[in-house]
Amino acid sequence: MSLPSPTIEGLRVALRRPSLTFAEISWRWVLGATTAALSSFYCFEYLDTLPVTKADSALLSSRQPALVGRAIAHILRGSLNRAALAALLASLALSLLWILAASMGRLATVRALLAYFREDVAFNPSAQISTPEKPRPIRSLIDLNFLRVVVVLSTILAFVGTAILASFVSTKPNPRPGLSLILFLAMAWLICMAAWALNWWLSLAAIFAVRNGKDALASIAAAVAFSRDHIGPVFAVSTWTALAHLVAFSMATTAVSFPLALLRVAPARIVIAGITLVTLAYFAVADWLYMVRLTGYVCIAEMPDAVRATSPVPPAMPLVNSTPIETSIDRDEAILSDLPKLAVET
Repeated sequence: MSLPSPTIEGLRVALRRPSLTFAEISWRWVLGATTAALSSFYCFEYLDTLPVTKADSALLSSRQPALVGRAIAHILRGSLNRAALAALLASLALSLLWILAASMGRLATVRALLAYFREDVAFNPSAQISTPEKPRPIRSLIDLNFLRVVVVLSTILAFVGTAILASFVSTKPNPRPGLSLILFLAMAWLICMAAWALNWWLSLAAIFAVRNGKDALASIAAAVAFSRDHIGPVFAVSTWTALAHLVAFSMATTAVSFPLALLRVAPARIVIAGITLVTLAYFAVADWLYMVRLTGYVCIAEMPDAVRATSPVPPAMPLVNSTPIETSIDRDEAILSDLPKLAVET
């Protein structure tokens, strides 16, 4: 029995079960719409509280950069503390909402994928993987998503620290902005790679939190062991989905350029509507590809126990001749004699 390709299985499941993609899109887009609405409300309310005097209006209408900057500084004076505190509270609220929504969404999608592969004929429906009696995956998922939020916060703080360290290279007596920029970009690249690896392992650990019903630390250990033991299939699924995502991003950016080119001749509302539709289509394709990758990982995790249980034993090769092979030597054979011409005389 040939082993199925995890990438092809991911594509097949994503096409056969569009409800899984719709479920993924639902919680992601609802959370995104909530974030956008809250951010817009925050900006409008904050701008509405800013006092603008007649002198500030005159400076703003002058269109001189120095005067405009002075007017903006005077308008924002004394209100940045309130804006920063409000933004901090909004970020905490959105982070808690994302943790809960991501935990519930991942629990639903992974359980549906596990049920699909365990009930599929090609994966031997009789071979069921044992699960704990009282699994609590929701708590583990909340812990894992909380760690992902911590990774994002740590990345932001690391960028700030990197900018501060890079600024020490270029001083007023000895200005070296080029070296400072190179140093910042190098450290930022290392930070991005570390944050990406941590986020990938935490997202992969969510599969094992639902599959095995373990806590967050045990799920992370299972994810690391899984990526180490199945490095080839995992790399293949990640690479193919990443390439498809890159193609979708390239097509989306190309499609967005057409409405922007018509900005001078077409109404602004039509241009904004076209850009919005292209952006939403790209987000939908990105969520679908994420579901393909998640399905591929679940397929790899379920494949060893399911496929090996149904792999047929190769039949024994039939014997051509059942006569036992003679391994002894006949000493009376004439051809083995030391005397010359004895075989001819006989």
